[in-house]
Amino acid sequence: MFRSLRNVARLLGIARLLARHDALFLLEKTRVAGAVVAAARLASRRAAPGRPGQRLARALHEAGPSFIKLGQALSTRSDILGEEMAADLTLLQDRVAPFSGALAREAITDEFGAPVETLFADFDDQAVAAASIAQVHFAVTTDGREVAVKVLRPGIEAAFARDLDLFFWVAGLIERARPEWRRMKPLESVAILADTVKMEMDLRFEAAAASELAENFAGDDTFQVPRVDWTLTGRRVLTTERALGIPLDDRQAIIAAGLDPLAVLEKATNAFFKQVFRDGFFHADLHSGNLFVGEDGNIIAVDFGIMGRMDRRVRRHIGEMLLAFLNRDYRRAAEVHFEAGWVPPDQSVDIFAQACRSIAEPILDRPQNEISMARLLGQLFQVTETFRMETQPSLLLLQKTMLEAEGTARSLCPEANMWILSRPLIEDWMNEAPEERIREAIDDMAATVRHLPRLMDGVEKSAAMLAGGRLRLHPETVRALETGRNNRVNLPTLVFVILLLGALASLLM
Repeated sequence: MFRSLRNVARLLGIARLLARHDALFLLEKTRVAGAVVAAARLASRRAAPGRPGQRLARALHEAGPSFIKLGQALSTRSDILGEEMAADLTLLQDRVAPFSGALAREAITDEFGAPVETLFADFDDQAVAAASIAQVHFAVTTDGREVAVKVLRPGIEAAFARDLDLFFWVAGLIERARPEWRRMKPLESVAILADTVKMEMDLRFEAAAASELAENFAGDDTFQVPRVDWTLTGRRVLTTERALGIPLDDRQAIIAAGLDPLAVLEKATNAFFKQVFRDGFFHADLHSGNLFVGEDGNIIAVDFGIMGRMDRRVRRHIGEMLLAFLNRDYRRAAEVHFEAGWVPPDQSVDIFAQACRSIAEPILDRPQNEISMARLLGQLFQVTETFRMETQPSLLLLQKTMLEAEGTARSLCPEANMWILSRPLIEDWMNEAPEERIREAIDDMAATVRHLPRLMDGVEKSAAMLAGGRLRLHPETVRALETGRNNRVNLPTLVFVILLLGALASLLM
């Protein structure tokens, strides 16, 4: 009861803030907590300039760090907000006023049990970047290395815990009051946001992500990850070597440095492809503030708090789907959705292929440099209600990353398109990796074998029902069972042989 009363009071405060920015539609659309919405509308509704998405972005920014993260998550939900509003939310920057250098020094001292003066030869109290969860200071180590020191905001854990509790409460209200929205998985989406934030608020996880990404690109200088200084890294402080370069979207500065923007974009595209398809582990916060170009034209990435993972099967489905759309093979694009389980099997492949065509043709008919696969995916998400597709929260992070990557690529090289550049890479990966299909077949067999005990239990129960006269089989089925018993065929062995033959057949197709 206390939790509900507390959240009602907090929701009323948020509703009033939304109303001040003429953005109350976010709560009105959910059709929950109607009394709260009505009270906020009467108290402070006013006209505000800008499109709905722009007004909502301003309101969420004012609401604080947790709501900035919520807005960035909503930027992938064009199925809920519509394409224009979702696109406006992609411009919601995770930039807030910095906290004082004195507080940063205090946090570092608390983390390592030693004053900053003994840990660093020089520490700049002025933050060079400030976001909702942490901010960054430049420093010099006692052995003369230039480093970047990331420090968590004071009290940020408690603030996020309070706001995430509100998000879970509202998501639960939506699922109870709007059963038709359950396929959009509000609670699961908030849970993913909570997990992401939890990882971001332990900077040791970010350090580990940077280390893993660096290992994946060992020997490939075209994509560089600053080295982690583990001796000066803890839960609330992360220290890495300082990255020096030009922001990836600063086209004029890149040209002035004597670099070819198209060559730089090719390196960035190649790195993105390798992360998503080769490794299944990708930087999921690819705005221009996190990507730089070194003097040699290579890409330097920073800020590894938000990372995405995809297993082999999902990577293959994504690759096949992108190629199908780029080839305008809408039947294949539809089939991939069914094979992946994203569309219920009782739906029509032909009608879904028609929907794919209706969405893709207007996008693919645009000039090459304006083709947006992220926008195409966003529009596909909007047809979920028609085909009873369930939201795939794991894919929403990839779509958000694609949107950011497309925007940065367009600023860098307006005449090119990252998906056209990456198409040969995806085709080669799909064609030259038969071992992936072998592993997938083996995984499928292993999963089925793991379920054999349950299958045998079902067989035993069925046998008991037969013996008790509660279940009758077709005469042909009885004859088949009698033949198997007379020939002493072992059921698990038979199942395994069938699975093995099926796997080999799939590899030969």
